[in-house]
Amino acid sequence: MDVDDQARGLNAAAVRAMAAGQPARALALLEEALSFSPTQVPLWLNLAAAHRALGEPLAALAALDRALALEPRAFMALLMRASLLDSMGHARQAGAAYGTALQLAPPDTALDVPTARAVTRARERHAQYLSELDGFLKGEIDGDLRRCQSGEARRMARFVDMALGRAKPYHQQPAQFFYPGLPAAIEFFDRAEFPWLTELEAGTDAVRAELSAVLRDEDDPSQFVPYIAYPDGLPLDQWAELNHSPRWSAFHFMHYGRPHAENRARCPRTAALLDTMPQPQVPGKSPAAMFSVLKPRTRIPAHTGVSNTRLVVHLPLVVPSGCGFRVGNETRAWKVGEAWVFDDTIEHEAWNDSDQTRVILLFDIWHPHLSAAEREMITQVMTGIDRFNGDLPPEDGAGGGL
Repeated sequence: MDVDDQARGLNAAAVRAMAAGQPARALALLEEALSFSPTQVPLWLNLAAAHRALGEPLAALAALDRALALEPRAFMALLMRASLLDSMGHARQAGAAYGTALQLAPPDTALDVPTARAVTRARERHAQYLSELDGFLKGEIDGDLRRCQSGEARRMARFVDMALGRAKPYHQQPAQFFYPGLPAAIEFFDRAEFPWLTELEAGTDAVRAELSAVLRDEDDPSQFVPYIAYPDGLPLDQWAELNHSPRWSAFHFMHYGRPHAENRARCPRTAALLDTMPQPQVPGKSPAAMFSVLKPRTRIPAHTGVSNTRLVVHLPLVVPSGCGFRVGNETRAWKVGEAWVFDDTIEHEAWNDSDQTRVILLFDIWHPHLSAAEREMITQVMTGIDRFNGDLPPEDGAGGGL
């Protein structure tokens, strides 16, 4: 019998001894097994369990350290270590250690009953730790936070969430055009950067009145067209379900930079309001402006937009309960007449879980951090690519923005 077989036999005998309530005998068997095979992680785990059963937590921690030196990502060793720290009264150390273990936890369906109970406790203790740490950090910065502007306070709150592992960083991932040097991790922009939002919101009633007239003819296919309209032969990925579907449709005022004269004539006050907005003028690409119509029980999958040189504006017009919108880490509920500006090159998604239709006025604007010269050159580059390629029509079936 080789040394590994001897170690396995001693380990099996130790497991039987633990089950019989004989941790001292188990300890002796495991120490003998480790003399034959000191690199077997299960032996160190069982040795830690024996020390713990004997009321020797420091020795148990030492055994777990040996196991983790051999396999730093060993979930059971990390979980047991956190549990030991917890039992020793080191609540904060245990809370942090539980978080490390939970990052490596298998799916709940793969856990046996005792481990599942231990994981449930780990989640509870880690959540308590995060709550207490959050309160402590807010106390540390409370005075400074009250002096911050709204955008600074929002960024600081997100910084704390990321430091605590409750949020992850999302970055711009434009599908086609990435302009370097622009802020890369702002989901929703501060209203103070867009003083014209007040003018836009003041027009809500007029826009809603024109929308109501349009919705009476919603079934007219010449007016409401599928928002996703990829041609055959392209990989659809997440858009397969919504491609050419009326569940998400648009009443276009501007589409790929081209005005829809009939729709503008039907909604003259909306069109006039849009004409005052700082929209990009990029032939064949921008501006885009529309009533975005999302039918009941419809979800728009997570995706990113085409270019970070633009931002997207929403003016909610018809918003039943059960609708929501997420950009990166931040989830918001639309409120009629309250506009916002967001970066659609950061992963975003929307849903309408209600039994009624949701409608927003959606349009794009230039990124406010671009100079006039940059905007002109960006336009030249984008249109130059199209001219070089023979002025091909857009291949993207989605304008972005939801």
